[in-house]
Amino acid sequence: MWEYEDTSTASKEVLTMAQDQKPTVVITGASSGVGLYTAKAMANRGWHVVMACRDLEKAEAAAQAVGIPKDSYTVMHIDLGSLDSVRSFVENFRANKRPLDALVCNAAIYMPLLKAPLRSPEGYELTMATNHLGHFLLANLMLDDLKRSSWTDKRLVILGTVTHNPDELGGKVYPRPDLGNFEGFEAGFKDPISMVDGKAFEPVKAYKDSKVCNVLTMREMHRRFHDSTGITFSSLYPGCVADTPLFRNHYKLFQKLFPLFQKYITGGYVTQELAGERVAQVTADPEFRQSGAYFSWGNRQKKNGQAFIRRVSPQARDDAKGERMWDLSAKLVGLPELVGSGLAASSRY
Repeated sequence: MWEYEDTSTASKEVLTMAQDQKPTVVITGASSGVGLYTAKAMANRGWHVVMACRDLEKAEAAAQAVGIPKDSYTVMHIDLGSLDSVRSFVENFRANKRPLDALVCNAAIYMPLLKAPLRSPEGYELTMATNHLGHFLLANLMLDDLKRSSWTDKRLVILGTVTHNPDELGGKVYPRPDLGNFEGFEAGFKDPISMVDGKAFEPVKAYKDSKVCNVLTMREMHRRFHDSTGITFSSLYPGCVADTPLFRNHYKLFQKLFPLFQKYITGGYVTQELAGERVAQVTADPEFRQSGAYFSWGNRQKKNGQAFIRRVSPQARDDAKGERMWDLSAKLVGLPELVGSGLAASSRY
């Protein structure tokens, strides 16, 4: 965690008082790309940002590079590919006695060139483990933190992508996401199983499948918890951030040509900074206080650059799939008390 240079008792007390007056948001994957610029945009709105990242030094350097004031952020370690790391993050966050007023599940990995799956410490395929299961656990564990907050407009935001939806042009590219009947999850999701539908490993599909699960998670949380908690649950597609570090594991030629294609051919390109501003809008601005919504700016920046609510993919709006995803994900992350109950697992802490 970041420590301030001035360690005098008086300065710490003043700093604590100043920070306590700010609402707090946790943003995963905030050391680069959209997550970093979301952190900057939230700090500019007067929030204190907890940058939840794997690489603390990288996150600290990035925060300073984009000019986030030092009293507006805290860097904390999390590796979403490790369920133990997620639990440790929650314990460490609570030890700081800081309220939680918003949670942004942003971090993701995309490894399209893999020939064989990588595995999480628990033995799960790493893309799904990081993008979905880690965030599923984090969101459920921190739900009680959000409920305890005195902030009147608490929100939980999960990042989506156009590629989750074959009904949109950007989602029609092969391979398309397909969760099947969660055969892989049902069987335990460990070697030799690497895909949610139990079929052969396909790294691009693994990413798309994980993003469908992200949207299903948001919709299930809205259905289960919004009425009783008042928390706003939403997702968004902020536009095509074609030069995001998400593509760092792709071919170098792709990294060079894809932004040009999106800028000059499709018109879908948005900068990392603009995308971060859009995530911050959905996280904090009054006009985005609609729970269960999936906000979009369009893959070609339609609607004069204004946000609108996009219908999610057929799989992501399938309530039966949402319930099955919930029950099986709860088992995989070790929260059996969530299965069928709709209750947060606060008792584990």
